[in-house]
Amino acid sequence: MTPNSSPASTAPSRRTFLASSAVAAVAVAGGVPLLAACGGGSGSGSKEGTTTGKALKKVVPNYIPSNLVQPDVAGVNGSSPGFTKLPDPLVTSVKSVPGKGSAFRVMTPLWGTVPKKNNPYYTAVNKAVGATLNFDPQDGNTYQDKIGAVLAGSDIPDAVTIPGWNMQGQIRNAIVAKFADLGPYLAGEAIKKYPNLANIPTGAWQYSVFGGKLRGLPMPSPILGNAIFYRKDLIGSGAVPGSAADLLAFGKEYTDAKKKVWAFDDLWVCIGKIFGLLPDAPHYWKLENGKLVHKIETQEYREALAFARKLHDGGYVHPDAEAGKDADSKIRFTGGRVLMYNDGTGGWKGMVTEQAAANPKFDMQALDFFDQDGGKPVLWQDDPAGIFTFLSKKLPKAKIEEFLAIADFAAAPYGTKEFMLTNYGVQDTHYTIKDGVPTFTPQGIQEAQPSTTVFLASPPHTVAFPDEPQLVKDYAGWMARQAPNVKKPLFFGMQVVEPQRYASLYTPFDDLQKDIRRGRKKVSDVDAAVTTWKNSGGDKLRAWYQDILDKNGSGN
Repeated sequence: MTPNSSPASTAPSRRTFLASSAVAAVAVAGGVPLLAACGGGSGSGSKEGTTTGKALKKVVPNYIPSNLVQPDVAGVNGSSPGFTKLPDPLVTSVKSVPGKGSAFRVMTPLWGTVPKKNNPYYTAVNKAVGATLNFDPQDGNTYQDKIGAVLAGSDIPDAVTIPGWNMQGQIRNAIVAKFADLGPYLAGEAIKKYPNLANIPTGAWQYSVFGGKLRGLPMPSPILGNAIFYRKDLIGSGAVPGSAADLLAFGKEYTDAKKKVWAFDDLWVCIGKIFGLLPDAPHYWKLENGKLVHKIETQEYREALAFARKLHDGGYVHPDAEAGKDADSKIRFTGGRVLMYNDGTGGWKGMVTEQAAANPKFDMQALDFFDQDGGKPVLWQDDPAGIFTFLSKKLPKAKIEEFLAIADFAAAPYGTKEFMLTNYGVQDTHYTIKDGVPTFTPQGIQEAQPSTTVFLASPPHTVAFPDEPQLVKDYAGWMARQAPNVKKPLFFGMQVVEPQRYASLYTPFDDLQKDIRRGRKKVSDVDAAVTTWKNSGGDKLRAWYQDILDKNGSGN
């Protein structure tokens, strides 16, 4: 697993990768799964429950948006703003050196070659922040085991980055037991001391609450992380679908099995969006007449399955996609064997860059979502953050404040001097700028491109590709058009941890929906499966969530 970016790619593309593409198999399946393991209960260190609730406003920072740099494509309702060029001149967001000369041990994941210690990039960053950051990057592919071993011991680094998908087993308990409460330093008006951290949206801070305390420094995610992509260059002036019926018609028009061309790859995740289907745990609940209803009990679930079955019955889905060979979906798409496929938006930049030389006509666009009947869709917002950095409880107050000031430096937005240093390194050493496009040098690729500094804290998600200005307009414009239709699910921004006894309840539906979509079972078989789910603990799980809702309120 390596970042899907080129030397000319900007750091936001790497952050997008880390937050979504790094877990593509998870993200494409509908988001990071709920970890039925151990975690903080509301206001406690219990093994199950939620870490947010009615007292949430007391522990999260106020949101104070930054206006230091103006984007070329404005954000809409939380959508990611876009930059088609690097601002010139760069803005200064941190007026003085934040550090006090301390040294910090920092452990992070890294997907790529580990840079040498004490290299010129690290030296420049340490000088700028006024402290010594001794990074200990670990292979992101085996990070789960490393995290478990470190947190089980007593020698905890000063700062530890933990992706949400690595919070398995006892790790959530360890977060509560071994990491500092940052609320006294950041909650409410206190955040004003750190303007760049104050620029991080509230939802990301909500999701950084564990055991009832603000413990994490978040890496914010975009509001939508999945899209249906289509080959505009292959359909020419042909109309793109605007309803479920249009999608079927598209399938019929563009599928030609004799020529080995199919209209679609596996679109299941985004078919769910078209039908307003609820996401996965803990967001698979909605309130109807004051009662919690699970996604598998809804009419939307059955309608989405029935529609996906029509695509199968029509023969419009590539046979390899039907066979579950998801790893080759990008190859089928770039090779023109399928005209539409579902993927995380984090890979968009890499796909365009890779195809630029091989196929200059390649034009990859994201389909605007629609309701099944062609109206406005209901799009459920993705989790607001996916990666967090925690500070050891053993750090004294002065060092916590010093580290937060350094994290504020790292969270500088795109278009600032601080951002360029932390994400690119030293100009003319690690990168050069030509026609407003920053490009890594060979030294920059070795030392600065697999940046570990971005994990300390990150600014809000930004679409910034000076080397691909049209892609910025396409990507940021697409998200801005979808944003007015985005809604927060019931338990949005809440670190809910289901009891272990319910861990496998939903598992049978993964196989069932595949069997139904691929013609092996009927939509009506859902009814019996739901009955089994209820009797096996589904109704008890509903009561458990209802108790959370009654005691803590919703996350939206």
